[in-house]
Amino acid sequence: MMKYDFLVIGSSGMQGKIVTRDLLESGYKVFCADLYRDGSESNLSEYPGTPFEFIDLRKYDEVKSLVNKTLSKIVVNCAEGDWNHDVYRVCIEEKRHVIDLGSDVPMTKAQISMHPNFKDADLTAITGCGSTPGINNIMLKYASESFNEIDTIELGFAWDSNVKKFVVPFSIESIIEELTDAAPLVENEQWLEKIPSNTEVIREFREIGSQKCYLVRHPETYTFMQDYKEYKPKNIRFYAGFPDHSLEVLRKIIELGLGQKDLLTFEKTEIRPVDALSRILTKLPRPENYTEKENLWVEVSGKDKEGSIKITRMECIVSTLPGWSDAGCNVDTGFPASIIAQMILDGRINARGSFAPDIAVPTNEFFKELKKKGMIVFQDGNAIN
Repeated sequence: MMKYDFLVIGSSGMQGKIVTRDLLESGYKVFCADLYRDGSESNLSEYPGTPFEFIDLRKYDEVKSLVNKTLSKIVVNCAEGDWNHDVYRVCIEEKRHVIDLGSDVPMTKAQISMHPNFKDADLTAITGCGSTPGINNIMLKYASESFNEIDTIELGFAWDSNVKKFVVPFSIESIIEELTDAAPLVENEQWLEKIPSNTEVIREFREIGSQKCYLVRHPETYTFMQDYKEYKPKNIRFYAGFPDHSLEVLRKIIELGLGQKDLLTFEKTEIRPVDALSRILTKLPRPENYTEKENLWVEVSGKDKEGSIKITRMECIVSTLPGWSDAGCNVDTGFPASIIAQMILDGRINARGSFAPDIAVPTNEFFKELKKKGMIVFQDGNAIN
C-alpha cells in the first residue's frame, strides 16, 4: 500500500485546490478527497496518478477509514469548519498530524481543548492555518515581542478588485456566517457581542484606500485572549472589509435565504442551500483581466519594554499572482496551509499539542516562505521579509 505525505480533505474547494496544487508542484505525494465524487473540481487531470476519493465528513466512520487507508503523515483539512472537531478526533485515533483553516469560537475552543490528547500522542494539530486566522496570528506574535503590556489588538482584512463585478472572495458559507452571526469581542477585559451591521466604520488601507468594515465573529478574539494573557490585553476586535460592489450582492444573498444551512429535499436528494450556492459561485467565470488585492492587518497598542506608549501596525499585502489568476487573493489562505503542512513534515515545526498557528509556527521562517510566494509582510510601513 502506497504511503502519502499529505491527505487533503476538501481538495476540490477554493482553498483545497490551491493547497493541493502547491503541494504537488513541490514534489510531494498527495491523496485528495472531497464531497464531489469524480474529483474533476480538483483539476487533477494535470497531475496523473494523484488519487481521489469521495468523502462525506458527516460520516465519521468513513473519515476514519479514509485516514487509515491513505497512510498519510499529515491531514490537511480544507473543508468547511463544521466538522473540524471530528477530523481532529479521527487524527488522534489514527495517529496523524493535522491542520485546518479554522472555524468559529466554539469549534476552536473544542479543538484547543484537545491539546493534552495531541501532546500525549506526540502529534501536532494547528487550527487556522490560512490568511486570518493564520498570517495575522503570526504577525501578532512578531509584533508582541516588542511589547511589555498590550492594551488593544485590532485586526482584520480588506480587499478590492480592479473590475467592480461580484466574484466570491472566499468561502461563501464563512462570509454569510460572518455577516449575520453576532461578533464576539473584548472591551475593557469583558466579553461582549455585537451585530455586525451595527458596527460599520470606514478605515484606510495601503493600496486599497477607504473601505467599509464591520466587526465579525472570528476565532482570533478567543485565541489571542488565551495565548497572550501575560500581556494583559483589554480590547480585542476583528474587522472584515468588503468593497461596495461585493457587499451589495452578499446582502442580497442573505436576504433571499440562499445561504441557509437547513437541509432541503429536492427530487429525493437532501441538500443545503448554502452548498448549492457554493458550487454555483465557484463555477462562475471571472471577468477578463480580473485582479485582486488584499490587506491583512494587525494593529497593536500598549507599552514597550521601557514602559513607553507604543503602537505598531503589521500588514501583509497580497495581489493576484502570475500563474494563479483563478485563485485571486485566496492564495493568502491556501499557501500558508501548504507552507505550515510542509514545515510539520520536514521538522521545522516540532511543537506537540493543539494550537493556534502563532504558538507553534516559527515566525521568521514562515515569513521567508511567504516572500517566496510573493507575499510581503510590513511592520509600520517597512518590509520585514
